Amino acid sequence: MVAVATRTPLIAGNWKMNLDHLQAVALVQKLDWALRDAKHEKGSVEVAVFPPFTDLRSVQTLLDADRIAFALGAQDLSTHDSGAYTGEISGAFLKKLACTYVIIGHSERREYHDETDEVIAAKVQAALRHGLVPVICVGETLEQLEEFGAAAVPVGQLQVALEGVPADAEIVVAYEPVWAIGTGKVATPEQAQDVCAALRAVIAEKLDADAAGRTRVLYGGSVKSGNIATYMREPDVDGALVGGASLVSDEFAAIVRFQKHVGV
Repeated sequence: MVAVATRTPLIAGNWKMNLDHLQAVALVQKLDWALRDAKHEKGSVEVAVFPPFTDLRSVQTLLDADRIAFALGAQDLSTHDSGAYTGEISGAFLKKLACTYVIIGHSERREYHDETDEVIAAKVQAALRHGLVPVICVGETLEQLEEFGAAAVPVGQLQVALEGVPADAEIVVAYEPVWAIGTGKVATPEQAQDVCAALRAVIAEKLDADAAGRTRVLYGGSVKSGNIATYMREPDVDGALVGGASLVSDEFAAIVRFQKHVGV
C-alpha cells in the first residue's frame, strides 16, 4: 500500500446553490488573500472550489488572470455528452472551462433528484470520458445507520459507482454521513476513520491496491476549522468536502491551514 504521506490533502469547498458570479469572484479573492497573508504553502494542501454552474466562467477567468492556485470543480454533470437534454450540463462543457473535478452523487442530488446508484455510476463514467476527476459522494441517513450499521450503505454505494472504472483512473471519494450535513452533528474521528478505511478497501477490491493507496478519501459533514484537525489525524482521511464553512473566506482559509494552526 502506498504511504499516506504520498496523498496530498484535498480541501474542497462545495458552495451548493449560493453566491452569484460577482459574489463568487469576491469570495475567491478574499480566500486567496487570506492564504497569502498567512503565508500558506501552496503545495502542502490542494484547494478546490465548486461554484454553481453560472459562476464557473467568472471564477475560471479570475483563477487564470491572477494565477490563483485553486482547482475548479462543478457540482454535477449529465450522463449525456450532448443532445436534446434541456437544462443538463455536459462534461465536455466543464472540461472547456478548465474544471478539474466534478461532484457526483451528493446526498442532496440523491434525495431531491432521485438519483440512484446506477445513475451515479453513469455520471462517473461521463466524468471520466471527459477527463474530469469524479468526487464520488457516499453516505447514510440516520435511519440507515441504525438499521444497517456503520459503513454498510456507503460501501454498497461505492461498489456500484466503481463498476467499470479502470484501475488507473483518478477518482476522489467523499464520505458524508447525511445525518451530519448542516446539522451541527458530526461523526467522531474514529467513526470517520472506520468508514473511510472500509471505502479504501472497496477501492482495492474493485480497482487494485495501488489505486487504493493513491486515492484520496475525504470526510464531509459540518466540517469547521475547530474540528478539521481531528479528522486529518486519521490515516485514511485525506481531506474534507466542506459545505457552509466554505462560504466564509477566513473560516475556509483556517480549514485549509489545518497543518499550521493545530500542528497535525
